[in-house]
Amino acid sequence: MKAVVITTLGGPEVLQLQEVEDPQIKDDEVLIKVHATAVNRADTLQRLGKHPPPKGASPYPGLECSGTIEAVGKLVSRWKVGDEVCALLSGGGYAEKVAVPAGQVLPVPPGISLKDATAFPEVACTVWSTVFMMSRLSAGETFLIHGGSSGIGTFAIQMAKYQGVRVFITAGSQEKLAACKELGADVCINYRTEDFVARVKEETNGKGVDVILDCMGASYLQRNLDSLNVGGRLFIIGFMGGAVAELNLASLLAKRLTLQAAGLRGRSSENKADIVNEVEKNVWPAIIEGKMKPVVYTSFPLSEAAEAHRLLESSQHIGKILLLA
Repeated sequence: MKAVVITTLGGPEVLQLQEVEDPQIKDDEVLIKVHATAVNRADTLQRLGKHPPPKGASPYPGLECSGTIEAVGKLVSRWKVGDEVCALLSGGGYAEKVAVPAGQVLPVPPGISLKDATAFPEVACTVWSTVFMMSRLSAGETFLIHGGSSGIGTFAIQMAKYQGVRVFITAGSQEKLAACKELGADVCINYRTEDFVARVKEETNGKGVDVILDCMGASYLQRNLDSLNVGGRLFIIGFMGGAVAELNLASLLAKRLTLQAAGLRGRSSENKADIVNEVEKNVWPAIIEGKMKPVVYTSFPLSEAAEAHRLLESSQHIGKILLLA
């Protein structure tokens, strides 16, 4: 098969489409003929050597895919050859075929194209496992999403609105703010021209929000804590603003705040299967009802993975960038 290989660590140009060995499936895995995959920040970090694949995972980038099942392992009962599916991967999505544990596979939701289905697994599993399973965001609460126009952000806006939550976002352009507003965001803050702490306080009568989903890390840490309500929860999923910070612990104590962080890729296949199961139960109905839609900015052929990475790193996009196998 063909796969996108990271030929050496470096810029997007190190991504090359090459002939490689077909993956071999284990007894509890399925082989998916990949139709589409999506580009995630973690893929760019892997390319730079900052986010290596877990032990035993495919060396090729790609944390989600959609496609058709081509073979099933001896212990697999739910799936059969020919099923159209999407899947959460530990790697290997930038390829024509990928082996994946059966528990990390989801049916393509009715009404969603096979191509667009690849926009869901990584964002749905990330958002549901962090904000809802761990931070327990619930109806009637307030929620701030940094990077509201990203793949994660555009999904989180829709999921939170479906759950009856008041949604705040930050983004860096009028076009991105407008896109978030259209998806249902209640309060849209331009982080380039506004102080998000002041705006959050103004919109919540000085209280702050209940939950924050943050991709920035160090540069936003204290400001995030200052933006939380009593009993608030800050969930960190990225370090685009650095990984080392100082904070005033008194602010945690005074407002009984919770600081959480988690990644998805390094979890065990059993843990991922639990998350995928929760996503199918709680997220898939919203998609089937038409309450949530995939937000796809553009797509490239697999051979142009370098261009897709350049676009992602420019942060000019809104939603997901896809690669078509």
